[in-house]
Order: sequence, then C-alpha cells, then structure tokens
Amino acid sequence: MSDVLFMLGTRPVTVAEILLAIGALALVLLLALAIGLWRSGRTRALEADEQTMRADELETRISELVRSQTEMTGRIQSFAEVLGGRQAELARTVTERLDSVSHRLGEGMTNATRATTESLGQLHERLAVVDAAQSRLAELSSHLVTLKDVLANKQSRGAFGQGRMEAIVADGLPKDAFAFQHTLSNGKRPDCVVFLPGDQRPLVIDAKFPLESITAFREAKSDAELRVSAQRLRQDISKHVADIAERYFLPGETQDIALMFVPSESLYAEIHENFDDLMQKAFRARVMLVSPSLLMLSIQVLQVIVKDARMYEQTEIIRSEVGKLMHDIGRLRDRAFNLQKHFGQASEDIEQVLISADKLSKRGARIEALEFEEGPAAGGKRPEIPAPLGLKLGAAE
Repeated sequence: MSDVLFMLGTRPVTVAEILLAIGALALVLLLALAIGLWRSGRTRALEADEQTMRADELETRISELVRSQTEMTGRIQSFAEVLGGRQAELARTVTERLDSVSHRLGEGMTNATRATTESLGQLHERLAVVDAAQSRLAELSSHLVTLKDVLANKQSRGAFGQGRMEAIVADGLPKDAFAFQHTLSNGKRPDCVVFLPGDQRPLVIDAKFPLESITAFREAKSDAELRVSAQRLRQDISKHVADIAERYFLPGETQDIALMFVPSESLYAEIHENFDDLMQKAFRARVMLVSPSLLMLSIQVLQVIVKDARMYEQTEIIRSEVGKLMHDIGRLRDRAFNLQKHFGQASEDIEQVLISADKLSKRGARIEALEFEEGPAAGGKRPEIPAPLGLKLGAAE
C-alpha cells in the first residue's frame, strides 16, 4: 500500500493515496448521483402535483364552463323568446308605422299634387306677367332705339336737352322770371334767360352740348384712340364755351356769367373726373357747366331770391297796412275809453238816485210813525202815504 507508484514533482504518490482519491471521487459521484436522483424525484413529484392541480383546475373550469354553457343556453332560450316577442312587436309596430306612413304619404302626395297644381297656376300667371313684361321690354327697346336715334341727330339731341332744361326751369320759377328763345340786341337767341330781381340783365342758359366727342372718348379702345378722342372733346367743348362767351356776354345787357347745360349726370361726371383742365378753362371764361341736379339747385336758389325780392317789394304795402291797422286800433281804444267814462257816469248817477230814495224812505217811515187826530174830512180813514222811491224801484224790478 505504501509503494510509490510515481513521483509528482518532488513528492512521491503511493497506491494508498490513489485508492483513497478514487474512493473519495466515487463517494462524490455517489453523492452527486443521489442528489440528482433526489432532485429528479422531487421535480417529478412537483410535476405530478402540478399536473394533479392542473387536472383539478381543468375539471373545475370544465364544470364551470358546463355550468356557464347551461346558463348561456337558458339565457339564449329566454333571449330567443324575448327576441321573438320583440320581433313580433316590432313587426306589428313596423306594420302600423308603414300604414301610418302610407296614409301620410298619400295625404302628402295629395297635398303635393294640389300645391303643384296651385304652383302651376301661379306659374302660368307669372308667365303671363313675364310675357307682359317682355312686351313692355320690347316696347322699351323700341323707345331706346328711338332715343338713340334722337341722340344721334344734332337737332333732335338739342331739342331733347332743351326740353329737359325747360322742364327744370319752368317747374322751379314763376312765368315772369324766365323766357325761352329770348332775342338779344345782337340778334342772338339763347335757349333760356332768367330775369333776376332788382337787375334787368338776364342770366343766359345754353342747352346745346357736343355729344359726338364724349361718345368717341367713351368708346375708345386703344391709347391712340383715347388721346385723339380726348383732344377732340377738349376742342369741341372749348369752342362751345368760346361761342357762348362771344354770343351771350353783352356788357350792360346780360349777366357776366352763363350756364352751359349738360343733359346727363354721367356725362357731367365723366368731364368733371377726366377733364379738370377743361372745367377750369370754362370757369375762367365765366361759363359754368351744370348737370340736371346742379341746374335744379341753381333754380331753387334763384327761386328763393325771387321770393325774397317779391316780399321786399311788398314791404311798403305791408307797412302802410300796418300803420292803418295801428290807427284803427288807437281809434278803437279812444272809443272804448269814452264808453268806459259813460258807464262810470251812469253808475255814479244811479248811486245818487239810490241815496235819494233811501232818504225819502226814511222820511216816510218817520212820518208814518207820527199820530194824527182823526178829522171829519178824513172820514175815519188814515191818509195813504206814498211808498218810498226805493221800494217802488224794487217792486218795478
């Protein structure tokens, strides 16, 4: 046992040590094997327990599932019964609703048919109105064509502008305050003159207007046409302004200002907006361009001036009448004062009469109180005493 088998470095290794090491190793292996068997047995036992528990749990769950399935089956049956009842009730309700909807639909269709019939009747009436309006539009179109022809002709256009001007003037002023086609000393006849109060010089109004140039200016499509038409418009209006100043400005006979009537508000606005230099030139020439609204305003101002002048002319007559009225009022006051004096004198005389009557009444009472002997001439009768004057007056009253 103590024999040395080999040398491990400097230390000898014997058989006993080897056997001891082999035994220790075998013991360790046995322990490891025993521990492994114990652990595997324990694991198997745990697995068996777990399987048993799982089986029990599975059986419990299966029983619960079966019970739940049974309950679900009962519930499904009850739900099916309820659903059947609800379905029957729903079918009945749907049938009733369908009947009601059918009835309402029938009534709605009837009402819609009646409303459609009424609407068609109204539509026919409106179509008749539209036809009448269309005929009127056709008539208006013919009138517009006629108006266009009138405006295209110089003489007709002049008559149209003069007609508008005459209507405005005649509507705002009295007849003796204006005159149409009045002849001046130079033989010229302006379209209208207005006589201002307190001044023998009339105000001249000219109703002619060059329409071709403003029409060309409006219808210009290119810049070149616009410049040409603008230059033509300036020349035409400047010439017309110069003609008015030359023909109608007569010193001592006419006013030193004249009005040139533009028969359209749009034309006046076009000139005022795009040709301010032309307006300034006419102003310096003492020729005022006026639109229909401005002419109306001027006529209203002149109407107020004429009214004030006429009132001033009647002032002397009014003052004379007021003086006569004051004289009559003074005479009436004197007569009333005299009447008051007469009434005062009569009242004083009546008071004096009443005082005398009271005195007579008192004296009569004293006389009546005296005792006289009865005389033979009296015949035993008491002489009568006349009643006092105041008593007679009272009895008479």
